[in-house]
Amino acid sequence: MKAVLFDSVGLPLTVGELAVPEPAQDEVLLRIAACGICGSDLHMTEDPKTFGLKQYDVLGHEFAGEVVRCGSAVSELKPGDRVAVAPMRGCGQCDNCRRGEPAWCEEMRLIGGGYAEFTTVAARQCRILPDDLPTAEGALAEPVAVALHCVMRSGLKPGDRVLILGAGPIGLLVAFWARRHGARDVIVADINRHQEERATAIGATGFALSGPGLADEFRTKSGGEPDIVFECVGKRRLIDFACGLVRNHGTVVGVGLCVGGDEWDPFAALSKEIQLIFAVFFNMAEFETALGALGPGRYRPQALITGRIGFGDVPEVFEGLRRRTTQCKVLIAADAT
Repeated sequence: MKAVLFDSVGLPLTVGELAVPEPAQDEVLLRIAACGICGSDLHMTEDPKTFGLKQYDVLGHEFAGEVVRCGSAVSELKPGDRVAVAPMRGCGQCDNCRRGEPAWCEEMRLIGGGYAEFTTVAARQCRILPDDLPTAEGALAEPVAVALHCVMRSGLKPGDRVLILGAGPIGLLVAFWARRHGARDVIVADINRHQEERATAIGATGFALSGPGLADEFRTKSGGEPDIVFECVGKRRLIDFACGLVRNHGTVVGVGLCVGGDEWDPFAALSKEIQLIFAVFFNMAEFETALGALGPGRYRPQALITGRIGFGDVPEVFEGLRRRTTQCKVLIAADAT
C-alpha cells in the first residue's frame, strides 16, 4: 500500500510502500477515505522524541474509512461499514475506558496511521457514520470533538462573551461550538486576516487582529471584556496574554500545544481570580455529538476544508503548512488526484 512516511527532523515526509497490516482479534482493517493534516502532526515532526515518533512511522490521527476485514473477536462492525475513528486507544477494560474516556486510560496511546491507504484500529475506536455523510467528511469528527470538549470544559453559558486566540482549525471549531452553545459574542483573533471569511462562515460574530490593541477592539465589538478566552495557538506567553484580556473572575482555556515550555506572570491571574483550565482530547460521547454536528445546518465544520490532496502532494503541502499559508484544513483523500 502507499503511505507517507516520517524520516527525520528537518527532512520532508516521503511517499513509500508498506505492507497492508493484518487486524488483531479486536481490530478492523480500514480502507482510509480521508485523513486531515493536523497542527499536532507538524509539532511531532519537529520534536519526535517527545511524541515517540520514529523513522518511517506513519502520521495521521484524523481519519475515516471503510471496514475491509474484521478480527475474530469483532461483532459490532462488518465489512462495508463506513466509520470515523477516535485516535485515543485505551486498554478497553479499565473504568475510564468503560465510561467512554479512553484518553485518560493509563495505557492510552494516540495512534497514527492515517497517511496511508489502509490501517488497523480497535473496533471500539470506531463509530459508524450517518448515512447522509460522505465518508471523507467523517475525518473532521476528531477535530470537531476536540473543540467541543474545549467548550464543555470552559463552562460556557448562554450570553457569554468569548474571545478565541488563533484562527486555525481548532480555534474556528471552538467558535462553531461557542455559537451553538449560546455565546452572545464570539470574536476570533489572529495575527493576519487569512481566515476572516471562514470564521464568519462557521459562526463567529466578529474577527480581530491579535496584538496590543486587541482588548480595545474586543470591547468595541462586544461592549465589554471577554468572559472566556480560548488560547488555541500554543505559542509562548499567549496564556499570559489571555490572562490580561479576560475579565475579573473570567476563564482562560489553554488549548494550543506549546512545545518546549512557556513563561507567564501569574500576578494577573491571581489578582483577577481567573479560572485557568486546560483541555485536550475528548470522550466518546463528545465524538458521537461531533459526528451529528457534521450534518445539515446553518454553520458547518465542512467550511474549514480548503484542499483535498493525493499522497504525492503531501510532502510539499505539509512543509507549506509550517509557514502559516492561507490553507485551513487539508484532507489527504483517497480519491484526490
